[in-house]
Amino acid sequence: MTKSRLSTGVPGLDERLGGGLIPGTTTAIVGSSGAGKTQFAMQFLNAGLAQGEKRRGVILDLTARGDSQNHLQYCSNLFGWEPKPQDPSVPFDPEKFFAACEKGERYSADYLQAFPYAGRRVTKRDLDGEEWDDWKCDLTRRLDATISFVYTNFAQGARRLVVDGIEPVEHQGDSIQFELLEYVDQQIVKKESSWVARDLFRQNYRQYEAQILANSYSSSDVASVLAYTSQETSLDALIDKPMEEGDYFAQANTVIFLGKIREGRKFQRAMYIFKHRGSACSDEILPFEIDDDGLRLVD
Repeated sequence: MTKSRLSTGVPGLDERLGGGLIPGTTTAIVGSSGAGKTQFAMQFLNAGLAQGEKRRGVILDLTARGDSQNHLQYCSNLFGWEPKPQDPSVPFDPEKFFAACEKGERYSADYLQAFPYAGRRVTKRDLDGEEWDDWKCDLTRRLDATISFVYTNFAQGARRLVVDGIEPVEHQGDSIQFELLEYVDQQIVKKESSWVARDLFRQNYRQYEAQILANSYSSSDVASVLAYTSQETSLDALIDKPMEEGDYFAQANTVIFLGKIREGRKFQRAMYIFKHRGSACSDEILPFEIDDDGLRLVD
């Protein structure tokens, strides 16, 4: 049986994607600062209320320089939704988690700021050798909080994850943010829940195995959206830029570019579905507008 597509929440776009985004896959939304990526991502999360999951998705913010994305403000303005931030310093508590599952209560919050604000980019180019080593060592602790946040939300019915806040770099391997992103994508989102639980529960897995299996989910039912800031502002430049083999976006199932196109003496916002594996999709340039309700395609 074919699984139901996940709506993007962007009016007019699902039809151009063969019905929406494909469960079990990753979608990259790529565009310059102010292109509309965060609005797009929040609309995707909000669309979960109208679909089978009956709840919104969750936000993993990987920014380290500062919260320029304003996720909480967008959610409030667009949907009257006040996402609750997760405290990354609070360790995972299996007893409280399973008690919450039994009561039908939420264990984790909606929003996790994975890294502390450093006021600067966290790449090899921007950090000296000692600082880079410190960030690498600290990554393990950040992973624990991230695994707990994503796993517990998926186990309690969330089916949508947005990852935002990653800044452009020349070489993705030189970015702490991309290192965490790769782990989240390959070792959490695309892994079956029992294997993610092994990473989270570790030596206590056998003790809680029955409860873990009773609250399992399928990785083929969840989807993630990555909002990535590009240096290119025009849609043509994004489309024409070569995609390297090792590039994260070469691995994504779906890539959608947001940029500007020239219409006579004016510029207009537009998107292009660069790829959408496993589905028919539009090959048109799709103009869109942003208003108080978010993104919507226009004729």
